[in-house]
Amino acid sequence: MKKVSIPACFILVLSLLLAVGCATFLGPCAHEDGSVGACFWAGRALTGIGAVLAVQAVMALAVRSGRIRLGVYLSMLPAALFGLLTPGTLFSLCGMASMRCRAITQPAGMVLSGIIFVLACAGAVLDLKKNRKENP
Repeated sequence: MKKVSIPACFILVLSLLLAVGCATFLGPCAHEDGSVGACFWAGRALTGIGAVLAVQAVMALAVRSGRIRLGVYLSMLPAALFGLLTPGTLFSLCGMASMRCRAITQPAGMVLSGIIFVLACAGAVLDLKKNRKENP
């Protein structure tokens, strides 16, 4: 029986929360006049990053080879780092600290991406140790 990768399970849940949340309840506010600002695009980028990380987590759960799973975890690191830097660094946000993009979207995106980054590092280290035991 195949053992389930615990970090991949948590990454899947958190990345789905990032993708769905930034598209709905964690996303930046909508402007009343229908215009969009940079914060809107930051939310869209976080939605895409969350979707990519979710697909990678499914891949990490589906593969049997530890070496391939190690590669999947390593490929999650740049995506999670991009998610960590997107709100406020790569995409400018509103100037007021009380705006939804600064109060909700930025911290949620950064925290979720940061946790995913740490979990991907942990998964990579665990798979690397497992691979060294199996193939000395």
